[in-house]
Amino acid sequence: MVSASPNGPASPRGQTLLLDGITQRYGSSLAVNEVTLDIRGGELVALLGPSGCGKTTLLRIIAGFLAQTKGHVMVGGKSVDGLPPNRRSVGIVFQNYALFPHMTVAENVAYGLDARGVDRATQRSEAQRMLDLVKLGHLGDRTPRQLSGGQQQRVALARALAVNPSILLLDEPFAALDKNLRLDMQIEVKRIQRLSGITTILVTHDQEEALSMADRVAVLSQGRLEQFSPPTEIYDAPDSLFVNTFVGSANLLGGVLVDSDRSAGRVRLDAGGLIETRAPKGDLRPGSRVTVCLRPEHLSVDPATGDAETLNGVVEMGLPLGATVVHEIRIGDGTAVKVSEPRIQRTDLLAPGTPVRLAPVAPRLASVFAAA
Repeated sequence: MVSASPNGPASPRGQTLLLDGITQRYGSSLAVNEVTLDIRGGELVALLGPSGCGKTTLLRIIAGFLAQTKGHVMVGGKSVDGLPPNRRSVGIVFQNYALFPHMTVAENVAYGLDARGVDRATQRSEAQRMLDLVKLGHLGDRTPRQLSGGQQQRVALARALAVNPSILLLDEPFAALDKNLRLDMQIEVKRIQRLSGITTILVTHDQEEALSMADRVAVLSQGRLEQFSPPTEIYDAPDSLFVNTFVGSANLLGGVLVDSDRSAGRVRLDAGGLIETRAPKGDLRPGSRVTVCLRPEHLSVDPATGDAETLNGVVEMGLPLGATVVHEIRIGDGTAVKVSEPRIQRTDLLAPGTPVRLAPVAPRLASVFAAA
């Protein structure tokens, strides 16, 4: 079981959220396995993982739509186990927004307040305040079908916030948007979350979305929590081979661990060459078979030297990708390695068949795990 504790001050408005040993079974199938997350008030946490990893199940448990098989859910230090969704002080934005087409934008935003018996004058003022927050204060009289996809999403967000929830849940909220609008809305939702100070859980399978928006990311695989860390640690110092390969792109190279200490290691690669790495993960001893993970941007392509202590290969192809240039290099053991370099640094593509040397752009960038 992996767990993590919060750090830093709580938001004045945001409530802490504790998932303590959450397990969920469907018959003999284990959807969530002993997941513990300790989330501080005002934090935005992303639940990241592939389809079927348990992230949506966790969201449903937090919301109260599903009773967990084992474990506890605590909001603000108080148990909400057994409470129905309408008593959990949780706001939800679904992927399809779930707006009522026969209501105006303002009426949609005020719907939760009306269901709670709030007087009409307060409903109108709160709906207007929330629409102003999401920069749609001038569109309250329109209907959802008169809005763009991004505007509909902001209305759904305003409706979720109008009831002043302790926790905001976002279920793949950007999946239906095109790439440019998705980026705009990620920035906008992050702005609103910061202004409101509400504790927020974002469910996503999009790695860039999780890394760019979240204060911390919980990476899930087959119902287990693989790692719960800030985005930079998830990307730069992954705890497992799964995290390294699921989050971002990675070249996987086989080798043998030569030596290591708490800060670094050295690996003799099967393809040739000796590489300095981060400290290996797990109980690995010299002579152990290992997998070395190197990000494409952590490598550079230099002219071949013929030195046996370096990683040599042959260019297979090159691709210009806007601000970067990517080369695929075939190294000594037959592995295809991708190298991504800034276009300002690599102005010309290398011709197929060119012999080259691959070198880390800095020492100790590679992660090392037991051989898969």
